[in-house]
Amino acid sequence: MKRVWATLALVGGSAFAQAPAGPNGADTAFVLLCAALVLLMTPGLALFYGGLVRAGSVLNTMMMSFAALGVASVAWVAVGYTLAFGPGGNAVIGGLSQLGLGHMAGTLTGTIPTPLYAIFQILFAAITLAVVSGSVVERMRFPAFVVFGLLWILVVYAPLAHWVWSPDGWLARLGVLDFAGGTVVEVTSGVSGLVAAAMLGPRLGYPRFASIPHNVPFVLLGTGLLWFGWLGFNAGSALAAGTTAAYALLNTNSAAAAALLTWMLWDSRRGGRPTAVGAATGAVVGLVAITPACGFVTPLGALLIGAVASSVSYVVVAHKHRLLPDDALDVFACHGTAGIVGTLLTGVLASPVVNPAGAGLLAGHAAQVGIQLVGVLAAAALAGGGTFVLLKVTALITPLRMTERQESQGIDLTAHQEEGYQEAESPLAAPVFVGGD
Repeated sequence: MKRVWATLALVGGSAFAQAPAGPNGADTAFVLLCAALVLLMTPGLALFYGGLVRAGSVLNTMMMSFAALGVASVAWVAVGYTLAFGPGGNAVIGGLSQLGLGHMAGTLTGTIPTPLYAIFQILFAAITLAVVSGSVVERMRFPAFVVFGLLWILVVYAPLAHWVWSPDGWLARLGVLDFAGGTVVEVTSGVSGLVAAAMLGPRLGYPRFASIPHNVPFVLLGTGLLWFGWLGFNAGSALAAGTTAAYALLNTNSAAAAALLTWMLWDSRRGGRPTAVGAATGAVVGLVAITPACGFVTPLGALLIGAVASSVSYVVVAHKHRLLPDDALDVFACHGTAGIVGTLLTGVLASPVVNPAGAGLLAGHAAQVGIQLVGVLAAAALAGGGTFVLLKVTALITPLRMTERQESQGIDLTAHQEEGYQEAESPLAAPVFVGGD
């Protein structure tokens, strides 16, 4: 996934390019593995987000990520895939020939079976919606998130995927470079989260009372799973096992490492010592920023992208109380901001030595920076406007926000009648002895 529909032989695939007689076994096995890695990202994000919230919200927060996986999967099979990639579409939306994914037998996307490409894309949609949830945790009603998520996948995500990754899409024709989702996944989720946070309003007591992460080991474990899964997210977007995928893998790890170290340096300078949550956040920011660029830039370029994005996101997070609404888990500061930085730097650093399908400013194609900016603005406009409208529609179906009483009682109990740490937190819980003297 990249602008790359017209350059199948160079970067990995087009659903509509002339295909060989049968699937390539190595490419198919590679993308099968990468799809499994992308699936792992959603429970990884659930752990990352769950550790960052208060103990009374951990289950609800993690449930939003799992609900996103269910909602996106069903919506994508029924309608979403064909809106994004259905043949016979126009510059804005795909054709309807793939409703229900019932006409894929024997078809190929590049050198892999089209059903495999469909599940790969399903998992992209799921993680994107799950990222949005981080902006609204600890106050949005669970039924409202499910309804909103279903509408959002079909009205915002699927059309943008068509614009950028379909050969008919207007941003693809313009020449936007987005290897694995800088605009489609990161800018979109960041801006949607920001708009949703503003419309819902702040959490109770914000910003007077700090919300301290209740389980930092969860955060680190989630980060590790995200890092692991992101290798498949980015490398698999080549849709073929080859040099482009290898560069994407190398660049993904390089940018994450550079961003992690950069965030630790800023933490040390500002607070006197690095923090575990800061290191985890920096790694995620690097993974976000390299997503659009991973198949287009050199490893040195990846290090630069990770360091720059980490610095910019750090500044935004440090001043978020003055600049932003209550975006609970800093989705815009980390995903939106880093996605914008990565997308624009792709226009600067894209090297035809790495991938002949992309050349940036330093390779003599200065116009690419402007093209990337158009992609960012288009994604932000669709995400922001679409989220605003869809939340208004959702509010007509079901209330968006918990009541103050429900928030103060704890969202896990209110929404799910469950607690993450019932025995550990109950002052009346008696000790239980099993065996021994």
